[in-house]
Amino acid sequence: MNPALSTALVISAAWCLDMIFGDPERLPHPVRWMGTAIGWAEARFRRLSLDLRVSGAMMSGGLILLAWAAAAGAAAAAGWFSTAAGAAIEALILFACISTRSLATEAEKMTRALQAGRINTARALLGRIVGRDTDRLSRRQMARATVETVAENLVDGVVAPLFFAAVGGAPLAAAYRMINTLDAMIGHRSPRYRQFGAFAARVDDAANWIPARISVLLIAAAAQILCRRGRAAFSTAAAEGHRHTSPNAGFPEAAFAGALEVSLGGPSRYGGVTVPKPWIGACFGPARTADIRRARDLMLLSSALCLVLMIAATGASALFR
Repeated sequence: MNPALSTALVISAAWCLDMIFGDPERLPHPVRWMGTAIGWAEARFRRLSLDLRVSGAMMSGGLILLAWAAAAGAAAAAGWFSTAAGAAIEALILFACISTRSLATEAEKMTRALQAGRINTARALLGRIVGRDTDRLSRRQMARATVETVAENLVDGVVAPLFFAAVGGAPLAAAYRMINTLDAMIGHRSPRYRQFGAFAARVDDAANWIPARISVLLIAAAAQILCRRGRAAFSTAAAEGHRHTSPNAGFPEAAFAGALEVSLGGPSRYGGVTVPKPWIGACFGPARTADIRRARDLMLLSSALCLVLMIAATGASALFR
């Protein structure tokens, strides 16, 4: 089978599987395995008589390579039996790396909880998908946080995995997913991880640089289709995307802010400490509960457009080989 066609089929199958099944909570999931591996390895690498930056880099680099090798080995082993079997395993691996439906599901749960006035339930639900403290957040603050995480996770859970799958197949997408999981677990700047997780944080920044900027084009296109605000989404991202403390997260968030006409960012509490953050889209009004569904719809269409873009990219690359 033509490699470009095989990649396009793998990407399409994985995306469709994710839209149908999402992330089944009762079944084993490779990302949860990654989290377990990180916890196991951290305890052992911290015992090494090395600078924490060095031991953290060794652990992170080793786990990223292991994720790539495990996925490549599984696909190669299946491919030994037949090309179709190898493609099927790659599709299943990539399916585990993307999360369009689960992101949409969490957004819908938040909408329903807030509409029903179940504030404590909403805070608990939000705590599952954001890193900030949620126990004191108002409805509007929770709506804002949900829109922000939908925007940011469009890159982490959709655009970046599909991008890396188009570049290097499911094994590279699995390596990216390990990078992203490492950043989520040890990449933050808490006293415990400021040194040990420095390498993981920098690798995640590098890995997301291109996908974050591709996402702006996808969001702008989706916004133009949904609400004729494509230009506003793009211009807000271009003008304010750099304001975020992350070199990448601000771009999809700013695009969402421009598309939905809501202000995002601002100070948030982490571990009881208020962390100042710049506002994005400060000229717009605050996010409301209804904006969560609008953000969900924008994310879903952006995800579908990303699928189309990556299939087109694989086809175009075949023409120039």
